[in-house]
Amino acid sequence: MPYYRYPYEALTDQTDYLQITIKSHSGTPSLVENPVSFGTADAAATPTGDPNPVGVAGINDIIILPMPSNISDNNAVGYGEDSLDILGAAAGKVAMNVMKSGADITKDTGIAGAIKKIGEDVTRELKGGVAGAALDAFTRTQAAAAAGIIGANVTANQLLTRSTGQILNPNMELLFTGPTLRTFQFQFKFTPRDRNESRQVKSIIRSFKTHMAPSIEGAGNAFLKTPNVFELRYRKGTTDHPFLNRFKQCALTNMSVNYTGEGVYATYSDATPVSMVMTLDFKELVPIYAHDYADVKSANELLTTKGVGY
Repeated sequence: MPYYRYPYEALTDQTDYLQITIKSHSGTPSLVENPVSFGTADAAATPTGDPNPVGVAGINDIIILPMPSNISDNNAVGYGEDSLDILGAAAGKVAMNVMKSGADITKDTGIAGAIKKIGEDVTRELKGGVAGAALDAFTRTQAAAAAGIIGANVTANQLLTRSTGQILNPNMELLFTGPTLRTFQFQFKFTPRDRNESRQVKSIIRSFKTHMAPSIEGAGNAFLKTPNVFELRYRKGTTDHPFLNRFKQCALTNMSVNYTGEGVYATYSDATPVSMVMTLDFKELVPIYAHDYADVKSANELLTTKGVGY
């Protein structure tokens, strides 16, 4: 499995860096469990000189990059405003009762009779639980619906406000709507100092471009296979970084390379640009859940090994 790194120099157990492991998409996101160990510089441009020191199935490339200049994370969840007035609550309760009973209320009276029965049940529900004003509001709702049949543009709240100066209490709440997926952007500046670093930079750029692209499969090129996934880890020597955030498996959604990093075109004698800026946009494949933080057993473990979590 190929290893690429920039800068091309020895890494020690005190070196901080970003490790990006590129794996075949399997449909089951998980973190890489096997650490990469580092030794002295080597002729093969791999961290240990061993062409396959980890031996993890499914790994395509491992890329070692310096710590980005801008390190941050942003955790968010979705919430949205929601309203449910007393008429909606009563109608919902009636509908739930019908669904639970399994009765076919259209069997004997048809659709029109079913609608009438639901209206009667809602009226009964309102009579049993609220004052007459709510029942009056329901009557105006039915009137507004009837007016809409003949093309009148009128709502129940309009009728209620014009006649009483009131509106139905919307009982507004902020409700949880679901988790979100985190995104990360990293920018790296390459200034190759010799032929070895030039080769490494070229290989790194090509590797990202290759593995973020879908592949064509099937007879007649009928299918496209999902691009490979990227597992990001902040590292300190041979272990995960003891403080910074962790990542779930990511897709590389966007990549850009500026081959004139200083604003002018300039190359070495072998045509390698003297300065390049690579920008990578990653997006996690699955959301963060509370159980993802449940691996810390004690305060001491949190301070020494686990860091801030995701």
